[in-house]
Amino acid sequence: MNKCSKNCSCGSNDDLRSKVLDPCGLVDYQDGAIVSRTIVEKPSGTLTVFAFDKGQALSEHTAPFDAVVQVLDGKGRFMIAGEASDLSAGQMLIMPADVPHAVTAVEPFKMLLTMIRS
Repeated sequence: MNKCSKNCSCGSNDDLRSKVLDPCGLVDYQDGAIVSRTIVEKPSGTLTVFAFDKGQALSEHTAPFDAVVQVLDGKGRFMIAGEASDLSAGQMLIMPADVPHAVTAVEPFKMLLTMIRS
């Protein structure tokens, strides 16, 4: 399962621009928690890396913008408009704006969320 590098020297306050990054290494798993780190935040969109412990979930919600999820490690279940899709490392999914969606960790997993605002 764990394809993430353990060698990330990126502290929380580092400027990540122009650096080669392993997105998996930007967040660590924590027991019983969801950990997130926003790595780019601009008016046009954001990039956020998440680490979910097994069984952790984001309840159903909507967002006013399209979002792209790329699973980096492990396995997550994504519900979009009531339909489930299980994604594993290397797979991605586009979640359309204004459509209800939810996320559950089938096993510990990490994902990169790209929110597109324009």
